[in-house]
Amino acid sequence: MDTLQLAISIVLSVCVLAGISLMSKVKSAPTGNLLSAFAMLAGVVATLYFSGVASVVTIYAAILVGALIGSVMAVKAQMIQMPQLVALFNGLGGGASALVGMMTALGIGLDGGHAEVVMLMTIMKPGYVIFISLTSLLAVAVGMITLVGSLVAAGKLHRVLPQRPVVWSGHSVLTLITLVATVFSIAWGAFVPEQMGIALGGCLIASSLFGLLFSVRVGGADMPITISLLNSLSGVAGAIAGMAISDIFLVAVGGIVGASGLLLTQIMCRAMNRSLMSILLGGVKKTSAMPKPTAVPIADNQPAPAPAAKTDKTASDVLSAARNVIIVPGYGMALAQAQHLVKQLADTLTRNGAEVRFAIHPVAGRMPGHMNVLLAEADVPYEQLYEMEAINDDFAAADAVVVIGANDVLNPAARNAEGTPIYGMPVLNVDKAPAVIICNYDLKPGYAGVDNPLYSKQEGVFLELGDAKETLMRIIGGIHGTDAKKAEAPAGNADDRLKTVLSAARDVIIVPGYGMALAQAQHLVRQLADTLEHNGARVRFAIHPVAGRMPGHMNVLLAEADVPYEQLYEMEAINDDFAATDVVIVIGANDVLNPAARDAEGTPIYGMPVLNVDKAPEVVICNYDLKPGYAGVDNPLYSKKSGVFLELGDAKETLARLIALIGK
Repeated sequence: MDTLQLAISIVLSVCVLAGISLMSKVKSAPTGNLLSAFAMLAGVVATLYFSGVASVVTIYAAILVGALIGSVMAVKAQMIQMPQLVALFNGLGGGASALVGMMTALGIGLDGGHAEVVMLMTIMKPGYVIFISLTSLLAVAVGMITLVGSLVAAGKLHRVLPQRPVVWSGHSVLTLITLVATVFSIAWGAFVPEQMGIALGGCLIASSLFGLLFSVRVGGADMPITISLLNSLSGVAGAIAGMAISDIFLVAVGGIVGASGLLLTQIMCRAMNRSLMSILLGGVKKTSAMPKPTAVPIADNQPAPAPAAKTDKTASDVLSAARNVIIVPGYGMALAQAQHLVKQLADTLTRNGAEVRFAIHPVAGRMPGHMNVLLAEADVPYEQLYEMEAINDDFAAADAVVVIGANDVLNPAARNAEGTPIYGMPVLNVDKAPAVIICNYDLKPGYAGVDNPLYSKQEGVFLELGDAKETLMRIIGGIHGTDAKKAEAPAGNADDRLKTVLSAARDVIIVPGYGMALAQAQHLVRQLADTLEHNGARVRFAIHPVAGRMPGHMNVLLAEADVPYEQLYEMEAINDDFAATDVVIVIGANDVLNPAARDAEGTPIYGMPVLNVDKAPEVVICNYDLKPGYAGVDNPLYSKKSGVFLELGDAKETLARLIALIGK
């Protein structure tokens, strides 16, 4: 190997390692991701140059096709689909390594194919030939296990395959047989190279079946461990393939990925109190041994609604008085895409004087770090995220705990329900808190299939069941309502009228402006639109050409919040519709709808086409204050005597209030 090539490989490997290290912190993760990606790109370029194949045109066509596919997947994949996307990428890495191993084993690329490999055995040292054959078949085996296992995992995560463990008759025996057959095929091909073709076929079939058998019986509870393990295997497969073709950079990077993935797998296993071998070889426990003390939540002589009769407090009342709140997110939050409302709840509680922290269980979600990624997307400060061991002792001292779509990771049955899949698994001590608000979709057991005693607890538990977005909006609205009662009694009539206008509206136009961008309120704007549509209204967005600080600014922000493109209308396409709409909602916009532009000669906006908001029968203005816009021209809408509702202040707060009003 060229000394320069070796030096470049070492430097790039260190860059990959540094990138992975940076990805351990949320703030530095983007930099780490870019650094690792750059190192891999440089590694590809170096490999093409030093291997002497840089002139082969088909390589660049393949790179272009792969880049296009990756770009499309990156753009189209939603955050909720990230676990299955990661599983798919793990599989592709394993498949690529298996392909390299197959070509090396068969001598593809040599003029004489495998016959030339056999001929070279008379020239080369026997030990080296055995090493090449052994590593080639190992790369095939590990790569195919990774590919098939990852495809099954992705299918389970994407709900095209059953999410529950699938156990066939004689499953453990079949798993062991395929594993032994894989090892035998590798040894056969390595020591009897004349029959490499047969050995390779046996290795392909046996390792693929092992990948299917071990992954198909993994349920949702073990999926984070499985994803982590498959990530490790993809790196191991790459490292072995690198040995087979004598590529030191591939060996180094594969080893880094394999080692980091294996360390993460061990951490996940400890968090679940699960043995890795029990997952690989069939240690699936049955749930039929679940003890039944939780099945008697109410005595025979008690009425069913007893918990409600003991207190008039609601979840919102508890949170309004709380000064120490812990939020526990789970996979249900991911399914409901409710992370932005969770952030809004945290902000509301913080403004109300509470300390808010998030308790993250190691296996919450469907891949390692799933909750961290979703909460980071909603701009939850990293400092508010606490690992289980750092916060578990604090639950007893908290005023309230809010659970959003989590079950198994806080199920107290894990401490004493012997014979169940979660027995012995460390869980969050949510049951120690004096007040627990559970925002889950229903009362069914989690993926482990174990009933949760918290659901039948007589006191201190508030069950807010249903879609997480709706329950969170209701709770947030209740907190705001509690604050309003302290000093805004006269505002009741105005609120009632605003509620009537919004609830009765069947045609609504929303006008976003730069104030929405400043408040980062686009996700709540989307939530308001969803609430209005759920209420039976048609919702459209009117986009002025110069709204924001660059062309398309509003379109980009609304697209970030997943507002359908079909709901965005340019000014000329919607301006005539304002007079016929039921209500217009303005969020942080001023000059672009200022009617003074039509007749205020000598002002900067005179003659500028504006949105005909003033023609609408009802206008709700959610601006920060009544000051003129950047043009410095007073807006007559602000002083209109009727048909205008001024909802001033931070856009997030006013939008949350509107959403709560509609939902009441």
